[in-house]
Amino acid sequence: MGIQVNNDNIERLVGREDLKSITDYSSLKDSKSKHSGSGWLVLAFLMFNGTLGGGLLNLPISYHRAGGVISGIAVQSVFLVFLVPTVLVLCYCSDKSASSTYQDLVLSICGPKAQLACAICISLSNFSTCIMFLAIIGDLWELFFLNVARDTYCTTNPFYMTRAFIISVTSIAFILPLCFPKRIDFLRYTSILGVLGVIYMVGLVTFKYFQAHDNQGKIETRPHSWIDVILVVPDFCFAYQCHLNSVPIYSCLAKRNMREFSKTVTLAMILFVVTYTVTAVLGYLQFGDHVTNDILLSFNPTTDVMVAVVFYSVKTYTTYPILCFCGKAAFDTVWSMLWKMSPEEILYREKTRRVITTLVWFTLTLILSVFIPNIGVVIEILGAFAAAYIFVFPGLCLLKTMQDRLESGEKQNKKVHLLRVIAIVFIVVGVFIFGLTLSKAIMKDIKGVKPDSSIFTCSMVH
Repeated sequence: MGIQVNNDNIERLVGREDLKSITDYSSLKDSKSKHSGSGWLVLAFLMFNGTLGGGLLNLPISYHRAGGVISGIAVQSVFLVFLVPTVLVLCYCSDKSASSTYQDLVLSICGPKAQLACAICISLSNFSTCIMFLAIIGDLWELFFLNVARDTYCTTNPFYMTRAFIISVTSIAFILPLCFPKRIDFLRYTSILGVLGVIYMVGLVTFKYFQAHDNQGKIETRPHSWIDVILVVPDFCFAYQCHLNSVPIYSCLAKRNMREFSKTVTLAMILFVVTYTVTAVLGYLQFGDHVTNDILLSFNPTTDVMVAVVFYSVKTYTTYPILCFCGKAAFDTVWSMLWKMSPEEILYREKTRRVITTLVWFTLTLILSVFIPNIGVVIEILGAFAAAYIFVFPGLCLLKTMQDRLESGEKQNKKVHLLRVIAIVFIVVGVFIFGLTLSKAIMKDIKGVKPDSSIFTCSMVH
């Protein structure tokens, strides 16, 4: 049985000044109850499935924009040098503060103002990404119907094949029930389906590469300018943004320590690199400058390609709840701070608030994905915030942690000063990518250049 939580016994145990957020109470409650969790191997697949989304379909054309295979791999490698340490920094700080969400980690290290900024950033970014995922589901099923039942789809256009119907019904059936659980590791079982879909996708691209194909375009061998290389960095930010789910996943470890989580991160990163690199390299080499924003659209609509469309739809169904979990947690933080909810209110009404937030979140993303024809520019602008929680906030947490160690009278050593320098580098890189992505999206909007929209018509030819 868990302990009875109230203001008096919590204050007696940890002190009034530490009662800052719902995570503090939840972690305290969990620490007094029998800890249960998942193994590092299962959580590695959960992290993999929660991170890998639309970026897999988009990376082949990112390699083209970067100037070819060598440039693309180089950009990806440099990005990983910065990416992996920031994940470990977050979990190191999470271990010290006993936080179970990203925004409460920021609170424990950097204070309430930084937490509020972080929570708003995460809420907006994940909300827009959830809209995009539902839109991807609609695009994939449109492509499926267009090629499997073209005559019916293009002539009678029955209601059960319409975009609005297929997104609404399938999302309510397969996504909504998975968005209510309190712990993220509940989704570890559905993540297996997502991983299987990705394996099939990578296998398809590899198989098609070794088959004869005559639609190859020009293959770039080097970038036209260094600006081309920099402009694809946001694409890799989008593809590798595992930071939001890393903290709640770490909190679900059965053996919660950095050594165990290092296994989770290592395996997840190996899966990321192999999956992205194989798909991007072989996909780009097959089509060259004829490659599309969605690699599936580059192939002729054969049966095996349509199977990949269905598999990737299933994968998208299993990824949305993970993004929804992190986004709702961030929004809950904003809501609690704005309404100045007391500690008891935060815990007492948690279930009701979670259910209501889930229904509102899902309903709004569903409506926007169905009725707004082009949200590409909005998504690109909000996508700039990804750089903040990938680089800026981890850098701030590391910098503050090292500063506290120095101020506590701890003997200064080279390691602490080195980590301070690394933290500053993270912050600078994050601010640069944020500014680059945001200015790129705004310039597109001013010039009237809209991101490619995945809208299919009966006049399509393959």
